[in-house]
Amino acid sequence: MAQKRNSRKAERRGRPRADVRLSMRLEGAPEDGAQAQIVTESQNISASGVYCHSSHYLAPASKVAMTLVLPRMPGAGTVQELIKCEGIVVRCEPSRAGRGDAGFQIACAFSGLDERRRLLIDEFVTWRNVQALRAATRAAGSPRRKTIRSGPARPGAARGSAAGGRAGARRRTMH
Repeated sequence: MAQKRNSRKAERRGRPRADVRLSMRLEGAPEDGAQAQIVTESQNISASGVYCHSSHYLAPASKVAMTLVLPRMPGAGTVQELIKCEGIVVRCEPSRAGRGDAGFQIACAFSGLDERRRLLIDEFVTWRNVQALRAATRAAGSPRRKTIRSGPARPGAARGSAAGGRAGARRRTMH
């Protein structure tokens, strides 16, 4: 009996990722060898790396210096956190045609990120994903509460009177 092949690739990410646009800067050497400072926004982030757009090609396996601006989360003491670390370019592909933007999509793995900052990014990703889930639930229209009366279901049946046999119908709220 032939086995069915799954057309999807197996998920290789070890940490959850959040789709979020964060201000960031990459510093690295493009193909021409000159040092470039690329100011951009992330497409998504995890505690292990970031995916972003770049106007320059950066060769896979090349080292880059990264600076990310992590916004304030509720309950955090600071307004925002500046995360500076080294990274390694994992993938650099031309942007998809039809999107209207020239350049490259770059995936970078964090290297040299201390545990405190890694934990901070992990907490931010969790918080951001919870916020996105709440927004999606609201957008999908949470189910409305229905009030159901228990008691006689017949139209015109007496409710709340001595003739109906009950001194008031009980109400239940269904979610």
